[in-house]
Amino acid sequence: MTVQMRAEVQGVEAGVIQYEVADGVATIWLNRPEVKNCVNWELLTDLGAALERAEEDEDARVVVIRGRGHTFCAGADLNMLDSEFLGTTNNSVKIAQVSARTFDRAFNLSKPTVAVVEGHAVAGGFELLISCDFCIVADDAKIGDYHIRRALFGGAGPIYRLPRYIGLRKTKELLFTGKLLSGKECAEWGIANLSVPADQLDQAVLEFVAPMIDKSAFTMRITKLAANRGLDADTETLIALESMTCNVAHQSEDAREGVQAFLEKRDPVWKHR
Repeated sequence: MTVQMRAEVQGVEAGVIQYEVADGVATIWLNRPEVKNCVNWELLTDLGAALERAEEDEDARVVVIRGRGHTFCAGADLNMLDSEFLGTTNNSVKIAQVSARTFDRAFNLSKPTVAVVEGHAVAGGFELLISCDFCIVADDAKIGDYHIRRALFGGAGPIYRLPRYIGLRKTKELLFTGKLLSGKECAEWGIANLSVPADQLDQAVLEFVAPMIDKSAFTMRITKLAANRGLDADTETLIALESMTCNVAHQSEDAREGVQAFLEKRDPVWKHR
């Protein structure tokens, strides 16, 4: 399947975060390429605002997060850490909590989120990657936690998200060694959904997100919510959660439209409720 995106986009802005939307896909660009899109306060704040904008944007059905300059994100700006946070407990806790809550917006956004990675995704960039629902990577990308190489510790997801993707043993291997994986290895480990040659990345993203764009936004929202909450529940709670979610979905206008469209042998027209 070949998918083409229209040339015109809406809402591209200058700044450390750029937002654009076209054909149902909102793209949030990290835009500090001169420092490999390292995270500072401005980028964190603007990223949070962009995620909120995507949440409310009716034209955005899928949200893609990428980095300018052919690299995703090389983590926290160490100049900021050195000048403001190292050795200061209150500030150190603050940067960890703000990062965690900002990245958690990607995890809990009502729409699918996709990290698209080329170049480096390390430390905080790696934490942002694993906060997204999906990840598509270039084969030659360099990806890993990396914190321990600088005697630091990641405060935005590696101990509560990563084990759910790859298990505790593999998580410890990354956290204890600071090793970097290639894009191909990330796909093999289960960190990435798909790894492709760098020159095929744009097309791979379009083809990956295309099947999500034409679905009911209402059903997508409750399906993602149920899947996310299910990570923390016991079996009996999961059965109840699935049953209730199933009932809510089946009572929706979109469910009735989906069944009727099937019976009438036509494409559904979603009302997203």
